[in-house]
Amino acid sequence: MSESAMRLRPAVWPVHFHVPAAHVSSLWAELAAIVLLAPLFLYAAWWNGFPFMFFDSGAYVLEGFRRFFVPERSPVYSLFLDYAHGRQSLWFVAWAQSAMTAFVIVEFARALWPRTSLWMLLRVGAALSVLTSVAWFAGQIEPDCFTAVFILAFYPLAFKLKQVGVVRSILLVAVAGLAIACHPSHLGTAAGLVLCLALVWIPTFVWRQRKFPRPNVFVPLLCFLTGLGLVLGANYSLVRKVPEIKEKVFVSRSGPFFLTARLMGDGVVKKTLYDLCPSRPTMVLCPYKDHLSRTADNFLWGPESPFNKIGRFYGPKDEYELIVRHSLTHYPLQSLLPGLWGSVRQYFMVRTGDGVEPQVWVLRDLFYGFMPKQRLAYMDAHQQRGKIHFGAVNVVHVPLAFLAQAWLGWVLWKALKRRRWNLATLPAFVFVALLGNAMVCGLFSGPHDRYQSRVAWVPVLVVLLTARSSVERALRSPVS
Repeated sequence: MSESAMRLRPAVWPVHFHVPAAHVSSLWAELAAIVLLAPLFLYAAWWNGFPFMFFDSGAYVLEGFRRFFVPERSPVYSLFLDYAHGRQSLWFVAWAQSAMTAFVIVEFARALWPRTSLWMLLRVGAALSVLTSVAWFAGQIEPDCFTAVFILAFYPLAFKLKQVGVVRSILLVAVAGLAIACHPSHLGTAAGLVLCLALVWIPTFVWRQRKFPRPNVFVPLLCFLTGLGLVLGANYSLVRKVPEIKEKVFVSRSGPFFLTARLMGDGVVKKTLYDLCPSRPTMVLCPYKDHLSRTADNFLWGPESPFNKIGRFYGPKDEYELIVRHSLTHYPLQSLLPGLWGSVRQYFMVRTGDGVEPQVWVLRDLFYGFMPKQRLAYMDAHQQRGKIHFGAVNVVHVPLAFLAQAWLGWVLWKALKRRRWNLATLPAFVFVALLGNAMVCGLFSGPHDRYQSRVAWVPVLVVLLTARSSVERALRSPVS
């Protein structure tokens, strides 16, 4: 081509269009992930036609809307229902729970794997909604949805604080603190996690040459203290005008009652009453020492239980505390071993749907009194018509929960074998959280499927976020 022709030919300049990165490390993708994940976690509630209700939901509604102290229920979650405008629509509560769940999942992924794409995170969210229990808890008017929330918030705050940043750390502390305060068992699990983080922190000063990961203990502790402060403040605000209750600042008034019921199911309370009643014949349980309930649930919730005749949770707390102390000091093995066995059973009880059944007879009057405009939608939901069955659901949910734990166990074993302590922190943290939740619930309340099912989706989330990239790296690596 001649020089003149080349001068006459139009120049073709490369045109570059700036396309924002679709990774959660960018702010727009981070916000988009939260906004798009929240409705995914409500798909089960949308299908039901109304947020799922539990036996305890009515007590939370009564306590929150009427400001009536219910000793066996968390006042923080009850007030959360009111402040989230549950009186106008319980969908507002479900949306708030789902949004907080989506927020901690996105921040968890962003802190650990900043190159996680928006589309991958949405696929992970969709898989979680269908294959795990997350959607059945996010859309339920019950504080169980918050157990996994503070667990997922703890890990980046402890091990990835620099990646989280100041603003996100403040938001995570606020969300985790609220989540911890929403159920008494959360306080126990969170305290156990903080203690374990402190135990991991100590060897970093003893064996500095080993380069153990050094977790941040202060920020998770701040989450726990925030939750504890919310519990103390909420209890005080509800009982300060109740003359029957002399204690105005306390963590939980119902703890001794639940623990007595658990020990009663183990046969310890009967022996304790035979020891105490000769010298203390006025104790409220003495007349019933030969007719005690055989299980904790029958004692606490059975219609013919003597618990109903002696004031229920407004009964003499000091007598129940005495029963617990005497049982633990005089019959330690018989008190603790069944509780530990209950914790083991609790760990493997992960079936979805525990308690999701028709609640018409339990909650109908509350809807008439507090939420009349929502009554028709509530009555027309699949749950109230008895159309929800979890057989097919648990065929998927239960095996997947244990397969994910098996995968994490293999990853943990390989990391420990190779002494790659940083890689071992995440699977180890997940297992400690699962064990802590099982121990707190098994020791203090007794095993129920919903307690472990509420956290069974956490290992699945970790595997879905890591397994694909691990497989891709293995396929790209050269074959020797």
